Amino acid sequence: MTFVRVMGFSLLILLVYTGFANILPQVQGDPPKEEEIDAGSLDMAGMVSLGQQLFSGKGTCTLCHNKRLRAPDLLALDLAKSFPQRLADPRYTGIAKSKEGAQAIGEYIHESMLDPSKYVVAGFGKKGSGDTISQMPKINLPPISLSPVEINAITAFLQDRAGLTPTIALPSASEAPAPSNDAGEEEEGPSTTAVAALEKFGCSSCHDLEGSEADIGPKLNGISKKLDDAKITEAIIKPNAEIAEGFEADTMPDDFGEQMRVSELNLIIDYLKNLPENP
Repeated sequence: MTFVRVMGFSLLILLVYTGFANILPQVQGDPPKEEEIDAGSLDMAGMVSLGQQLFSGKGTCTLCHNKRLRAPDLLALDLAKSFPQRLADPRYTGIAKSKEGAQAIGEYIHESMLDPSKYVVAGFGKKGSGDTISQMPKINLPPISLSPVEINAITAFLQDRAGLTPTIALPSASEAPAPSNDAGEEEEGPSTTAVAALEKFGCSSCHDLEGSEADIGPKLNGISKKLDDAKITEAIIKPNAEIAEGFEADTMPDDFGEQMRVSELNLIIDYLKNLPENP
């Protein structure tokens, strides 16, 4: 009899919870739809908007151009004053030297992405270079690989922030940039090789990997002799837990644990463990 009562009570509780669950609103999340970009219909306002998205997203510009001042904080500076000062600097000898106004600044911005060592803002060069070599990678090459249209869009965005009328050419329909959306990584699927994972998360923008010669972060050759798998994992997903000597905290993004799939993290760890001590 006791058994029957216990089973009856359990069934009653189960029915109550089931009924309660069915009363709650049922929300089904659909993945964000891909935003197709019709390059032929982009006006200048659209280019400025695209440039803003790229500056904070695919272009990885805010990784260094931020309040930590690895590079000039372009979102905080008075660009209307800063850009003309750079063009007037005797050290600047680039293509915009003989130009004036918005055209000169547009060409300077464009040039700074394709050949960042052409002019390095004082105090922001590689250590020991005397501000002759930029820490910034060429943005049209891997791992960032922006297209000409995307580079023009960032140029337009920064000209607009400086209070200038953008001077870049609008793209034709045949020059459409890749579709942009928040679900791009999900729809692309996980990286299946270590090199693809390194490029996806911009590792070689800061570390000297795959010949990038970057030195914002420490060199990782021979890391397997210093750190075990657990410590390498911690260095990726909790970069501020232990800072390498000579480097600063809050330089490396601290949300890779949310962005990376386990398979991608394992690919990167295996890659790093096999880096030779003397490349």
